[in-house]
Amino acid sequence: MPSRSDVCVKVCSFWEQASRPVPVLLVCYNEKSGHASGCETIPERMRTSFMSDKEHKEVEQAAERVEAARAYLHIDDKTEQLAVLDKEISSPDFWDDASHAQDVSKQASNLRDTLESYDRACALLDDARAAADLAEEDPAFGDELESVLSDLDAMLDQFEIDSWFSGQFDGGDAIVTVNPGSGGLEAQDWTEMLYRMYTRYAEKKGWKLKVLDVVPGADQVGLDRASFQVEGKNVYGMLRSESGVHRLVRISPTDDKKRRHTTFASVEVLPVLPDDIEVDLNPADVRVDVYRSSGPGGQCVNTTDSAVRLTHQPTGIVVTCQNEKSQLQNKEAAFRVLRAKLYELEERKREAELEELRGERMDNSFGSQIRNYVLYPYQLVKDLRSGIETGNVDAVLDGDIDDFVIGYHRHQAAQ
Repeated sequence: MPSRSDVCVKVCSFWEQASRPVPVLLVCYNEKSGHASGCETIPERMRTSFMSDKEHKEVEQAAERVEAARAYLHIDDKTEQLAVLDKEISSPDFWDDASHAQDVSKQASNLRDTLESYDRACALLDDARAAADLAEEDPAFGDELESVLSDLDAMLDQFEIDSWFSGQFDGGDAIVTVNPGSGGLEAQDWTEMLYRMYTRYAEKKGWKLKVLDVVPGADQVGLDRASFQVEGKNVYGMLRSESGVHRLVRISPTDDKKRRHTTFASVEVLPVLPDDIEVDLNPADVRVDVYRSSGPGGQCVNTTDSAVRLTHQPTGIVVTCQNEKSQLQNKEAAFRVLRAKLYELEERKREAELEELRGERMDNSFGSQIRNYVLYPYQLVKDLRSGIETGNVDAVLDGDIDDFVIGYHRHQAAQ
């Protein structure tokens, strides 16, 4: 029969070679009783050795992710691009064309942010390696290592999310328009609720929001239309997830009989096009109407014909803008929206032609139901594309929609 010491030696040898944690308390043979019993805990030396191996493995896994990020973020290419843009910015005549200068400055700023973020990730990796080495001598550094690795993992997760937005306009700004669907006053109220949800979301993300056109609904209930521009990094790429029809189910506050209503509102998300993107827009095809701005506003907003309505006669597209103080500003904003709408129209035509050539039936995402918001008889918000859902309806309507936005893009990336 093996002695107690023989059993301990074998089990302790297994501990030192283990690739995963095993119980600290060993089971040993008791010579006096003839039964298995608990023996002393693993020596501190062996435990520290195992933990240091585990921590070094975690650090090396993080190092592999950092190196992968260098590739999919195209760090080398971005470094060269930034050098070219910085050289252009330093030229004496750079600001002669203010619009072009602003676009270039924004591109340079975005590139610089990406490169600085990657440099911070590399610095965190160096800190993690140092903490892992120190933890071999002093286990107290294990907590510091855990904190550094947590920060690094969060940064690398964000890098992966940013890598999804590789489309031509994904990194730029977006124009969002919310329109009521069927449902009368209830649909107008739903439009205002969605408008508030997106404005709160933009605030939480640190994005800049610029109102283009907000039209009060009939009987002073809700909104008949809301159009706004959102500016920030990857805004268009992120908000593409919101394009489609949003369905609300609740007891309507506008119904005296307190019946359950189902109503809809559509959300359209368009990119803000750079000036160098060509769009077939002949000013002669656009009818420009001016009228007095409606709703509350600043001084002179409602006392002059500052609001602008553009009608593109070949397509029938109508765009209005009334939230700027001057007619000229409203006209510029309206043409910006019209260019985006015409570009989107041409893109859809090209996609339809490609699908017809392939002989496939194209899913029409425009006007399709993408998300349900149920407030009664139970509370649930569910995205019908990604399957993401939550019962915290109040938080969602207060702008907490990051899980839905990220969940949609993660679902798309996995297709």
